[in-house]
Amino acid sequence: MGKYLEKAKALRNDPNAHYNCAQAVMGAFAPDAGLSMEDACRVSANFGGGMKMAATCGAVTSALMVLGLYGIEDPVTVGELFRTVRDNHNGCLNCADLLRMNREAGGAKKPHCDGMVYEAVTLLEQILAKSGKI
Repeated sequence: MGKYLEKAKALRNDPNAHYNCAQAVMGAFAPDAGLSMEDACRVSANFGGGMKMAATCGAVTSALMVLGLYGIEDPVTVGELFRTVRDNHNGCLNCADLLRMNREAGGAKKPHCDGMVYEAVTLLEQILAKSGKI
């Protein structure tokens, strides 16, 4: 387990604060990317819950923000991130669809959302390591 995944797990399980999915992904990487935790939480606040309207998963949108923080914006890398998550979830990237499928499979919301965060952070660690950014 990488240090960013450990940080994301600590954020998601912090009993003193609630970090939404986007904030947990962003918060795991922000300090090393030169962004304060406070600023990271503000920037990503409205992306949790699929942009607060069950659209694209906040873990995914935040992963894109993290790539941007590290100067990665090429379509191949961005597409790789999208395709990997989509392929891992029956073609879905939207929060509403992901939660519906999870619920239909008998899953609870928090473990599902935690899993989305951890998946996004793991993918980011791989992409950033491969590109020599971390």
